[in-house]
Amino acid sequence: MNPRLLFWVPALLRLLMLLGLAGLAWSMAGVVAGLSVAVLLLLFQILLQLSYLQQLSNWLDDFNSAKLPDGWGAWTDVFSRLYRLRRDDERSQAELTEWLARFRQAMHLLPDGVAIMDDVLFLEWCNPAAERHLGLTLARDKGMRVTNLVRHPDFIDYIVLGRYEQPLTLSLRDRKLIVQIIPFENRRQILVTHDATESARIEEMRRDFIANASHELRTPLTVIVGFLEIASTTPDLDVASRQAHLKLMTEQGHRMQRLIEDMLTLSRLESVDYPLRPEPVAVKAVIEDVLEEARALSGGQHAISASIEGPDVVGSADELRSAFANLASNAVRYTAPGGAVQLRWRDMPEGPQFSVTDTGIGIDQLHIARLTERFYRVDKSRSRETQGTGLGLAIVKHVLLRHRASLSIHSEPGKGSTFTVMFPKR
Repeated sequence: MNPRLLFWVPALLRLLMLLGLAGLAWSMAGVVAGLSVAVLLLLFQILLQLSYLQQLSNWLDDFNSAKLPDGWGAWTDVFSRLYRLRRDDERSQAELTEWLARFRQAMHLLPDGVAIMDDVLFLEWCNPAAERHLGLTLARDKGMRVTNLVRHPDFIDYIVLGRYEQPLTLSLRDRKLIVQIIPFENRRQILVTHDATESARIEEMRRDFIANASHELRTPLTVIVGFLEIASTTPDLDVASRQAHLKLMTEQGHRMQRLIEDMLTLSRLESVDYPLRPEPVAVKAVIEDVLEEARALSGGQHAISASIEGPDVVGSADELRSAFANLASNAVRYTAPGGAVQLRWRDMPEGPQFSVTDTGIGIDQLHIARLTERFYRVDKSRSRETQGTGLGLAIVKHVLLRHRASLSIHSEPGKGSTFTVMFPKR
């Protein structure tokens, strides 16, 4: 039925009933009695309507659907519709609150920084990533101008020029940030920050790796090609010289082969398609193999010993053998003849440990933090003498990462070094 009819039909019926009662009083008690009854009934209706208006006013002051009063007549429909509207509004507010909570949670979990500013660059809101990137604190800095909070000349120029089509690359707080402002609504702007420090570091490592690998491969190739050119242009070269050239070419070929094998090993260890397949590892047998290899490399020029007292572990026997062998061979190569190298496997309260201690040349503290970088060498000339590829400790680092182990290095120049592999407690 039409809502207007729902309102007017009951009202007209009540009016007819009121007139009927007044007419009945008129016919039974005279004109004065009929008018008096009509006035009293009219006053009652007015007071009743005023009472409902007062209840409605009180409810509007305290929005609560449970407190909505009951009505009579047309008020029944009014209060019923208000109740439905209020319930719909409460349901919408609950959904909006839930979505707002989800939005804030999503913004808090974003790795990128997001800050909302008004049209005059006053900070309204930012997520924790933006606080870390820009050095902000929402509770302290809300309502302040962003250009006063981030006082970097390039950032201020970017804001002043207003050329937001391209992002700004910014070095701030020892991080490399990519910053962009996105207009939002008429009086809002979104400041987005992306931390590109790790990406830049990886890209730099990639460039360095390619440059170093090219250099390392070029040196033996130059030697081999040079002697081949001599052999082709000098067919009557004496036998002694030819044998010397062949020996050098063989050494450089083996060096290049070791380098390529180490590069392939390192690439395989870093690949997500090469997962670790854990298996019980008999550590005693692994260290005994490493000990034999170290003694063969030494050729009897060093005192090499091993102490094996720790438990077996779970992991890859081949990878651990490679890591332990790299540490042992480095100790032999960088220890002068007559020196000592000791291999130790023991169980400690914090977990099993494998250590290699030598009496070699030692390492300055300046270099220790970078020793596991690819192709990093403390003394390049000495590395060529020891026939190292510059990838051994990088391989060790990645093997240990796959086994949740860590490497600790203690060394002093002229006093030797100790490389300790620390496995997690079982």
